Amino acid sequence: MHFRKIKHQQNELNLFDPIENDGEGNALTLADIFASEINVEKNAELTIYSEKLYKFIKEELTKREREIICKRYGIPDLDGSVCKPMPQREIAKEMRISRSYVSRIEKKALQKLRARFEE
Repeated sequence: MHFRKIKHQQNELNLFDPIENDGEGNALTLADIFASEINVEKNAELTIYSEKLYKFIKEELTKREREIICKRYGIPDLDGSVCKPMPQREIAKEMRISRSYVSRIEKKALQKLRARFEE
């Protein structure tokens, strides 16, 4: 009976059992190999929220709101064009409107997006 138990346990691995030594003679374990700084759960959550954001931008915002939000935060627009984030002053100059009007449009667009996320 004892030998059967030992034979069965030979196929099991512990994450912290040494499997070999590194160049400096330190024990290398499976846990060392699989250890990663990447948080898979947070990355998946970020991906889901990003996809929702793009969908909501497309569905909820007017063309002008979408253009301002995309330029303001460096988000790819529907046509696929990507630009670096721009200050309100530069967006206003490019669109030939006042900076305060850009600010109002941006605020309104963000409120729409926030409301959609809270649904």
